[in-house]
Amino acid sequence: MRITNSMMLSSMMRNMNKNLSRMSKTEEMLSTGKKFSLPSDDPIGVSRSLRLNTDVANMEQYKRNTEDALSWMETTEMAVSKLTDIFHRAKELTTQAANETNSVDERKAIAAEIDQLKEQVISVGNTTYAGSYIFTGYKTNKPLFDEDGKYSLKADATDPAQALKSTEDIEFNVGIGDRMTINFTAQTIFGKVAASGDLDDPIDKTTDIATSQASHMIRVFEQLVTDLEADNTAGINSGAERLDVHFNNLNAIKAEIGVKTNRLDLTVNRIDDDTLNLKNLLSKNEDADMAEVIMNLKMQESVYQASLSGGARIIQPTLIDFLR
Repeated sequence: MRITNSMMLSSMMRNMNKNLSRMSKTEEMLSTGKKFSLPSDDPIGVSRSLRLNTDVANMEQYKRNTEDALSWMETTEMAVSKLTDIFHRAKELTTQAANETNSVDERKAIAAEIDQLKEQVISVGNTTYAGSYIFTGYKTNKPLFDEDGKYSLKADATDPAQALKSTEDIEFNVGIGDRMTINFTAQTIFGKVAASGDLDDPIDKTTDIATSQASHMIRVFEQLVTDLEADNTAGINSGAERLDVHFNNLNAIKAEIGVKTNRLDLTVNRIDDDTLNLKNLLSKNEDADMAEVIMNLKMQESVYQASLSGGARIIQPTLIDFLR
């Protein structure tokens, strides 16, 4: 087969372009720090990276959910702690008022402070987190109590869904198949609706609130104020017992909040560990070995320079060289 100058030049240019393309790809790896930049570079590696990036994004979302849940639980814990302080003070006042040595005026003075404690309970019941009321189940845009201490969410013929349900648990997704209830319904903390004169069964965690009457907790304070103003020692002693029931319930709720908070803390730590592991896998899949890349680049530069030098000798002869 006859080898012409044109064939030699074409072959030389083709090989030089291959060398230049390899060197360009290596320089791109050096500048980006990645093994591939296009799906065609490594289809399997790109597919693995997409899956790992999705897993990392999911973990970051789980962490945001968990931190949000932690903040909600911290707000709830502060509210319950305030209620505990209120009941501690109310119990002190009730014990003081139960002493027969107190005059009617002294008991009325205590009644006035008990009434202010009731107002504080109403305020705590309407606690919000990020603009959402925390004790109203799914109806986070509506307060729990009205200004008189009555449940503001009631059922009626036109809108029966307005009743506050005991099953309205707000769940946060904190992991794959891991959902956690982060709210406490009004019945759990403040008790069921108690009509005037009805103070039995203070903590009923399953009864739906379908009227606008006061919660049992509010009624305890109202009845205590009435007994204090009436100088009713027996009623004051009964009020002290009811305060104890709610105080013990609040302590149990604080313990439950502590358990859930610990679990959320552990969940955050687990998510951090999982995220770090996924990012390590992603780095191994994507990141180029810079020492190897630099060595390959130097070698390819040498090959390219050699091909340029060889090509210069191939294309050196001209027509004048042949005429000599």
